Amino acid sequence: MRAPARSFHRPCHNRHMRHFDLCVIGSGTGNTILTEQFRDWKVALVDGQKWFGGTCLNVGCIPTKMFAHPADLAEDARHAAALGVDAGPVRVRWNDVRDRVFGRIDPIAVDGEAYRRNSSNVALFREMARFVAPKMLRVGEEQFTADQFVLAAGSRPRIPDVPGMDDPELADRIHTSDTIMRLPALPKSLIIVGGGLVAAEFAHIFAAFGTQVTLLHRGSRLLRFADEAISERFTDLISRRVVLRLGQHLASVADAAGRIEVGTTDDDGIEYFFEADQLLVATGRIPNGDTLSLDAAGVATDEAGRVVVDEYQRTTADGIWALGDVSSPWQLKHVSNHEARVVRHNLLHPDDLVVSDHRFIPQAVFSGPQVACVGLTEAECRERGLRYAVGVRDYGGVAYGWAMEDTDHFAKVIADPATGALLGAHIIGPDAPNLIQPLVQAMSFGQDARTIARGQYWIHPALAEVVENALLAVELDG
Repeated sequence: MRAPARSFHRPCHNRHMRHFDLCVIGSGTGNTILTEQFRDWKVALVDGQKWFGGTCLNVGCIPTKMFAHPADLAEDARHAAALGVDAGPVRVRWNDVRDRVFGRIDPIAVDGEAYRRNSSNVALFREMARFVAPKMLRVGEEQFTADQFVLAAGSRPRIPDVPGMDDPELADRIHTSDTIMRLPALPKSLIIVGGGLVAAEFAHIFAAFGTQVTLLHRGSRLLRFADEAISERFTDLISRRVVLRLGQHLASVADAAGRIEVGTTDDDGIEYFFEADQLLVATGRIPNGDTLSLDAAGVATDEAGRVVVDEYQRTTADGIWALGDVSSPWQLKHVSNHEARVVRHNLLHPDDLVVSDHRFIPQAVFSGPQVACVGLTEAECRERGLRYAVGVRDYGGVAYGWAMEDTDHFAKVIADPATGALLGAHIIGPDAPNLIQPLVQAMSFGQDARTIARGQYWIHPALAEVVENALLAVELDG
């Protein structure tokens, strides 16, 4: 339940204090709110991060996928011989890959900042900000007020608090997703700590590029957010490409004659030590709300540090909205894009508010193999006491799967056996993020399993037939 908004008087401001109609904190998705519809608003845009444009553009979705695609090509080339194609030894030119990525991305960030700096109705502040009173912000040496605020400050990598992690002598060997893609040279060996999306994608990228990767994870399987069958299959498949050590809890990092030594303990307290040229810490992300002195603004956060919002994206403070990683448990760009559209509408139409639709949020992992999922897992269905039926089809069970000689991947759908309504969908294998989209659409528009499978043509022999056949494999009542 949304807490009642605080009532307050706007602080009296002196002749030198500026006032804005709107202040947006964050130049990523928050920046996209500022369309031509706001041309008559006086706007402050605030972002003290290193790169303009937010996480997705600079250190997240976009550059990682620009690395993942050549990684896919390298892996395909290695396996081409099984299909009668000799591609020769695979050699990845790291500098060329890296420079292609950031040769495109960095100019976009620079141009985006220049555009906003030259906008007649937008004042751009490139320093860190914090609230000093309700609707009063301090940025650098300046304070100003605004009628409305949008908190879109994003998140940052979580750094474990273990001995050696903050040793400046090790700084050039310890990385997060913010820095690992800009390495001056491809490391011969890399330790990755983590078991989620970021760890999985970079394990694929660097293993495909020829780096010896050691993946350390505290759990018993990777991608635990996914359906157990998907998670277990992914764990097995990635273990064939990297050195995978499960049940490992990070304990220390230390110098190892110019390399880095990572110490861990297992569940029984036994110590282990691993050594590599570089370390990537991929243990989650922290919302940036803790940098904004939100208490001074009357904005509440939850136990995880996320800004509390209602279905309209309103915070607990009147006139302050929030979106994206700073408030969302999903930390997905397509979720923050949706929430930005909701906030934009609600700013412009205060008497006709719309709500965010978080019913069917898909997520994808661009690793090797790829993974995509939406809706409930089998375990979640059991926890909720739901009746459900499952349909599974291997890639190798359809014609295009034969063409690929695929023996490892599958699509899985979960449905209500009484109505055929889809409860969840989970795919592991090539093109999984594309293959799942018709199922996301079906769930969003209330199409049942039989209608999806038999109410349209499925191109033969396209790989999408694996989805069709998984739907047909669901045993429905009647």
